[in-house]
Amino acid sequence: MKVALITPARRGSHAGNRTTANRWAGLLHDLGCRVRIAQSDAGADGCRLDGQPPDLVLALHAVRSHAAIRDCRAAFPACPLVVVLTGTDVYRFQHSDPEAFLDSLAASDALIGLHDCLAEDLPPRFLSRLHVVHQSALPLPPRAPGPVRRRFEVLVAGHLREEKDSLRTALAVRDLPSASRLCVVQLGGAHSPEWAEAAREEMACNARYRWLGDLPRWRVRQWMARARLMVISSRMEGGANVVSEACVAGLPVVASDIPGNRGLLGDDYAGYFPVEDTAALRALLCRAEAEPAFVDRLRQQVLARAPLFSPAAEREALARVIAACGLTV
Repeated sequence: MKVALITPARRGSHAGNRTTANRWAGLLHDLGCRVRIAQSDAGADGCRLDGQPPDLVLALHAVRSHAAIRDCRAAFPACPLVVVLTGTDVYRFQHSDPEAFLDSLAASDALIGLHDCLAEDLPPRFLSRLHVVHQSALPLPPRAPGPVRRRFEVLVAGHLREEKDSLRTALAVRDLPSASRLCVVQLGGAHSPEWAEAAREEMACNARYRWLGDLPRWRVRQWMARARLMVISSRMEGGANVVSEACVAGLPVVASDIPGNRGLLGDDYAGYFPVEDTAALRALLCRAEAEPAFVDRLRQQVLARAPLFSPAAEREALARVIAACGLTV
């Protein structure tokens, strides 16, 4: 089977859409598929394999890939088309650019969501097309370095941008008592020069905060191994792969109470705080530092979710979507 995977992210990008496309290409190959990753701006021609039309099109991002989705629907009318919904699709562009969003969903034969609560915010007429595929993660290397004793390191991993509320954790550790060992390490490239400048200014005035920029995957995994806690402070998420990685690593998470986090961690997770609530986040971080039992509880909860995020489970979920499109692998 020939599969075209459309993504708005360029080759070599560390953006989540490109990471997902690369991982799915490998999983689809395991299912016996031939896969071509095409950028959204390449249109239908970029989706051909050896000059032949694909048997299946998977398009990541309903709005940013809208033109390619329309091109493929026109060029390959008999080819099943699956649209993968991102957080900005559902929680931003559905409201700011509804025409493109709804047009892409109408063009689809199936939809993929990346967390269990997505149906809460999708137009009811499309729910019958929706399938959930949890993004997988690999365990950390067995000899990865552990936490340092002299600091209680809190990790924030993700590009600096408005949707991530990226500096919320840095703000939460300002002006703590001198006896506190809390410090924040932030990884990820800045979405704009303004975000880079904001991070540099925060480092200049906040001794508990370090921004290390965009690091290769293996370095991010090293930091996950040594952190005591991870914070996901996002205003919106489509199902962040970094949550899957934390669960598989047994890294406790403190997360904003949004559908994209609840849909991965579960409604009963003990580590939520209200969106943009610096004081509530500070209280959770201070509790984590003071109460090892609380951290252990969060660790047990993320480990209980880890089986959802195995590569085998993700591959089987993709196979179910393909079967729902009337195809066999």
